[in-house]
Amino acid sequence: MHKKVYLSLGSNLGERAANLQTAIAEVKNLGEMLQVSSFYETEPVGIMAQPWFLNCAVELETVKMPKQLLAGILRLEQEMGRQRRGDKGPRVIDLDILLFGNSIIDTGGLSVPHPAMHERRFVLEPMTEIAAEVRHPVLKRTMRELRDALPPGQTVRRLP
Repeated sequence: MHKKVYLSLGSNLGERAANLQTAIAEVKNLGEMLQVSSFYETEPVGIMAQPWFLNCAVELETVKMPKQLLAGILRLEQEMGRQRRGDKGPRVIDLDILLFGNSIIDTGGLSVPHPAMHERRFVLEPMTEIAAEVRHPVLKRTMRELRDALPPGQTVRRLP
């Protein structure tokens, strides 16, 4: 069964744009790529003393089950040199499953929808670009509504 999945991609180490482009090319092995947002330069959240990120969002259609998709994403991060040394620190690549169809998943190691996506401008700006009217399955609000409800802050600049 085909499911539409939305992923968030980010990088703040090395050649950020090249890292995102490599990850996008590799994610195509996990399903059919339907859309890719623009790249956005974003200030770090949590740990501020680190380089700014480049972020984007992608829409993918996949036949994989959630755990299979997560395993593919984790393998890709590892192959690209991601080292998990703590939460919210610098990274070559970061891939998160934001939405998996309308599914609500809360199992060991996987929470979908992503539990913090509605608080993160660096997620909601690219998501609004490619999926403005898609509804959050728990909050029942569109990506645009969630973005517009954010408080000021979290600098996010769309790259040309």
